[in-house]
Amino acid sequence: MIPLSVLDLVPVREGLTVAEALGEAAVLAQCAEQAGYRRFWVAEHHAMDGVAGGATAVVLAHIGNATSTIRIGAGGIMLPNHNPFVIAEQFGTLDALFPGRIDLGLGRAPGADMRIAQALRRDLGRASDLFPQDVVELRALLTGEPDLGIRATPGHGAAVELWMLGSSLFGAQLAAALGLPYAFAAHFAPDHLDQAMEVYRRQFRPSAALEHPHVMVAMNVIAADSAEEAVLLCSSMDQSFVALRSGNPGKLRPPVPGYRESLPPGHRAMLEHVRQASAVGTPDAVAAAIARFVERTGADEIIVSGATFDPAARRRSLELTAEALK
Repeated sequence: MIPLSVLDLVPVREGLTVAEALGEAAVLAQCAEQAGYRRFWVAEHHAMDGVAGGATAVVLAHIGNATSTIRIGAGGIMLPNHNPFVIAEQFGTLDALFPGRIDLGLGRAPGADMRIAQALRRDLGRASDLFPQDVVELRALLTGEPDLGIRATPGHGAAVELWMLGSSLFGAQLAAALGLPYAFAAHFAPDHLDQAMEVYRRQFRPSAALEHPHVMVAMNVIAADSAEEAVLLCSSMDQSFVALRSGNPGKLRPPVPGYRESLPPGHRAMLEHVRQASAVGTPDAVAAAIARFVERTGADEIIVSGATFDPAARRRSLELTAEALK
């Protein structure tokens, strides 16, 4: 069985609150732990009514307190938004609280528009250009190599597992150059997947942290007892993506029967294109789709994304998927 992990956006559902979303995230992490998933990652997004994971390190502390063995981490921290020293302190603190369980995935995308970048007090254009330098600095703050002359406390010596995130060749090349494991966001940006995998593996340089290339690929996965139920559940996630791409994001909406068929052709084509890396259906169908995807990509791990309006349906999906792949 290929190792499975979970990516959660901490969705805020229509009619519910951020507090309730955070509570459901903890319950979902407990479910993932019990079902045998390796990691539970939370992604950094800002100023989105339907996503409650903006203060990612704080959310991970909440998740860590609700679980005991599953690795927890950021998938990811958008480093251009932050000072590397502060991130070293935050994730060093998480490692002190939950030793041996902390992952830190780093991304170059801002996860916000220019207004939010200004609110975060970052020169976003310059920060993006400095991303490789900031990654090296952050790693040095955690490992002590090279010695920067300052120490993050907590942070220095923390056993944080660094990952590079990406959806283009840039992340693949940087992960390879630094000898880091690489996670590709095929669940919403599949276009460069195959080329990125080839570039990462071909250019990989072993490091103190990683001897051989290691890839985790994200998929949208919704499993249910029937194919019809899975498609219906998936319509909530589809609505959120169409709303986001249409410039009208909001909270996660209830499922709508026949949603994709109701869309204009352009919207339907866009949705089907970006959702190429998906497995939606019965447990057997989901297992077969994941197996084909692993054969295509050679992935070492799969991380599953996919929100449902009913939180119990997401938990059920995780359980069905894990059982089907055993």
